[in-house]
Amino acid sequence: MRTDSSPGNLPAREHLPATAAGTPVLDVVIPVYNEEKDLQPCVLRLHEHLQRTFPYAFRITVADNASTDSTPRVAARLAARLPEVVSRRLEQKGRGRALRTVWSASDAPVLAYMDVDLSTDLNALLPLVAPLISGHSDLAIGSRLARSSRVVRGAKREFISRSYNLILRGSLQARFSDAQCGFKAIRRDVAQVLLPLVEDSGWFFDTEMLVLAERAGLRIHEVPVDWVDDPDSTVHIVRTATDDLKGVWRVGRALATGSLSLDRLARPFGDDPRDRELTDVPKGLARQLVGFCVVGGLSTLFYLLLYSGFRSFSGSQVANALALLVSAVANTAANRRLTFGVRGRGGAVRHQAQGLVVFGIGLALTSGSLAALNTATSDPAHSAELAVLIAANLAATVLRFLLFRAWVFPDRRDEPAASTSGSTPASVSVSVSPAVSAPAPTPTRGSVPAAVATSGSAAVSASVSASAPVGASQQPGPYAAHAVDHPDRDHHDHPDRDHHGHSDHPDRDHHGHSDYHGHSDHHGHSDHHDPRNAR
Repeated sequence: MRTDSSPGNLPAREHLPATAAGTPVLDVVIPVYNEEKDLQPCVLRLHEHLQRTFPYAFRITVADNASTDSTPRVAARLAARLPEVVSRRLEQKGRGRALRTVWSASDAPVLAYMDVDLSTDLNALLPLVAPLISGHSDLAIGSRLARSSRVVRGAKREFISRSYNLILRGSLQARFSDAQCGFKAIRRDVAQVLLPLVEDSGWFFDTEMLVLAERAGLRIHEVPVDWVDDPDSTVHIVRTATDDLKGVWRVGRALATGSLSLDRLARPFGDDPRDRELTDVPKGLARQLVGFCVVGGLSTLFYLLLYSGFRSFSGSQVANALALLVSAVANTAANRRLTFGVRGRGGAVRHQAQGLVVFGIGLALTSGSLAALNTATSDPAHSAELAVLIAANLAATVLRFLLFRAWVFPDRRDEPAASTSGSTPASVSVSVSPAVSAPAPTPTRGSVPAAVATSGSAAVSASVSASAPVGASQQPGPYAAHAVDHPDRDHHDHPDRDHHGHSDHPDRDHHGHSDYHGHSDHHGHSDHHDPRNAR
C-alpha cells in the first residue's frame, strides 16, 4: 500500500465540533430583490425553525441585490431585532454575485442558501447540512426530481425543469438530479477554492458550481425535498433559460478544451478508500478494456464500410490499406480521449505517429491474411474476404490494445515522484496550515478532532495565493486565469481516469499535488447510488 501522503489543495474532511458558542457553524444566505412583502415572514419563520431544531450556532444573512423598494429597510429592522440576522447590501443584481460575495466573506464553516419564498419545506435543512458538518460530503443540494420528493407546481415549470436537467445530462454529463432548486449548501473550505472558478453571477451560478464540483470529484449529497411552487415568483423564465443555455455552452467548451484547473480541488491521499493500492490488481484495466472494446467495435464497422467503398474502384490490398489508414487515425484519436483519458493538443502528434506504427503492424497482419486467402483460392468471394478481415482485425485489435496500453499511452504511476512532481508554479501557490498536517498512510474521515476550532479555520488549510484570491469575481475569465498547460493532459484527467476524470490511482500531477480528487460514486451522490461505481 502506498504510504506517501502528499496533500492536495483541500484538507481532509473532518467532523465539525458540537458547540453552540462562538462563530456560527451555519450561515444561511437569502438573496433578495424587491421582496419587501415576503422578506420579514420568511426570516422570522426560518429563524424560529433554526432556534427550535438546529443544534449549532447559526447566522441568517440577507443579501440585498440592489433592491429599489423598501427591502433594505426591512432587512435592517430584522438585523436590529434578531442578533442572528445580518443584512448585506449589494449595488448590483445577480443571485450568483450575492452568493459569491457573502460566502467568500463568511467565517462559518458551512454555507447555505435558500429562496426567500421558502418553497422548500424547512424540515430538509438539517438533512441538507448534516453531511457537510459530519465531513461526509463537500456540497449538498435539495432535489425536487428525486423519486421520494413531493412537489406541487404547474406543468409548465415541471416541463422546463426536467428538460433543463436532461440537457445538462446530455451535454455536460451531469449526474446530479436537480441543478436549479434554491436549496443548497457547501463547506467553506471547498467554497474558497471552487468559487474563483465559477464565472457566472446570475441564475446559472448554481449549475456551473455543481458541474465543476462534480468534474473535480467532490462529493455531492442530494436531499429529496417537499416543494410548493410560488405562484408569485418574479423569475423571468425565458430570459433565465436563455442565459442558462449560454452557460451550458461556455462550461462545456471549457471542459472540452481542458482550460479548467480542477486539480486545485484535490483532496489529500487517503481521504477515499478506493485510493488504496492493491497488489496484483492492474489499475484501470477493466475500464480501459470496456472503453477500448466499444471504440474498437465502432472502428471495425467504420473500417468495413470504408473497405467496401474503396473496393468498388480498387483492388483488395489497396482498399484494405486505405480503409485501415483512415480508421486507424480515428481509432487512435478516440482511444486517446475516451479510453485513456488524454485531453488537449499536447502530445497528439506523437500519439498519432505511434498509432501509425501500430497501424503498420495491423496492416501487415490483415494484408498477410488477404495474401494467404488469395493463395488458397484464385478468385475469393467478397464475403470470404470480409470474414478473413474480421478475424484478422480481431487479432490486430488485441495487439493494438496491448501496444496502446504499454507504449502509446503508458501508465506512468511507477515513475519516481521526483521526476513528476516538479516545482509549484508561482501563479498557483498553495500553503497547508499546521492545523491539517500531512495525513497518515491510511487516514479516515469522520473523526472529531479536539483541536478543531468552531470557526472552522482549522479545517480550511488550503490557501490560494494572490494570483487566485478568494471570491475573485472581479477577475475576467477565471477559466483562463487558473489554467495551467500540461504536455498531454488537462488538470482533471489522468492515464487511469475515465472520461469523467475519476481516479484509479493516486499519482501526482505535474505540480507535485496529489492527483486524487476525493471521488465518491458515479453520480457524486451519497444517498442513493453505489459508491463504488465509476464516476
